[in-house]
Amino acid sequence: MKSIWKGAISFGLVSIPVQLYSATEEHGVSFRQVHAEDGGRIRYRRFCELEDREVQYAEITRAYETEDGDLVVLTPEDLAQLPLPSKKIIDVVGFEETGYFDPIQFSRAYYVKAADAAAAKPYVLLREALKRSGRVAVVKVALRNREAPALVRVLEEEDVLVLHTMLWPDEVRSAQTVAPDEKVTVRRQELDMVDSLMDALGGYDPDEFTDEYREAVEALVASKEGIAPPLPKEAEGEEKGQVIDLMSALEASVKAAQDKRGGTAAPRKKAAAKKTAAKKKTAAKKTATTGKKTATKTAAKTTAKTTAKKTGKKAAKKPGKAA
Repeated sequence: MKSIWKGAISFGLVSIPVQLYSATEEHGVSFRQVHAEDGGRIRYRRFCELEDREVQYAEITRAYETEDGDLVVLTPEDLAQLPLPSKKIIDVVGFEETGYFDPIQFSRAYYVKAADAAAAKPYVLLREALKRSGRVAVVKVALRNREAPALVRVLEEEDVLVLHTMLWPDEVRSAQTVAPDEKVTVRRQELDMVDSLMDALGGYDPDEFTDEYREAVEALVASKEGIAPPLPKEAEGEEKGQVIDLMSALEASVKAAQDKRGGTAAPRKKAAAKKTAAKKKTAAKKTATTGKKTATKTAAKTTAKTTAKKTGKKAAKKPGKAA
């Protein structure tokens, strides 16, 4: 895995030299454009519209288009000299609770690695401080010719810091016109049925998720190469016809989900209730045991005191012997 950025995390007077690595990769289907008649590859060439000739990549630079449509040419040297504090520094500007940010703001994820042995101590210090506080570090960083807000959090399964670049607030569109009409209402029975469906479906299992589109494309390619593709799977629980009643559809969905799991999936609410009851039972046992021990100790102390008093009185009645 190749580092895509080198710099330092800075919070207060502490500086941690780090490297960033892309945390994700996409495995989608990639197509090439070809000539339909003979299958020849379609290539794109770079032409200068003023000179009407093809130019090499080394001759190309960037330009910024203004609102009037004018192009202002910017050389790599111009961009390199921009006074950008976050160019090589991940600047911590604050800390927030883990659930403060909406996932819609997230863009890309990067693993954060300590650049050298000397950076390991402050790296671990920041990691453990974030874990103990349950917060994330809010930062600014410049990556791929773009400055963006980001957050640094702890990936606890791996004990590593992860940086999530985010969109600026004005880059998230408003959803006010997307929500359904407020006049739409749902019944309590419908909500209860959805709860049952949630319990029947269970939680998220990544092993059950596959890219069916990619598999279908690969099967199609294999068939065109002379290899027979696998037969498509029939959808389970699928019924023909139009769904008329919402409750009927929900009930059918719950039954299909339960049948798929062999009727072994216990509702999460019942499981949680059993777990809570078990905890209460254990706590009650501990309390009872503690009470018995305390009562036994108290009784023993009382008996000892009584015995001591009686012994003292008897000793006082008997005359002592001369030494």
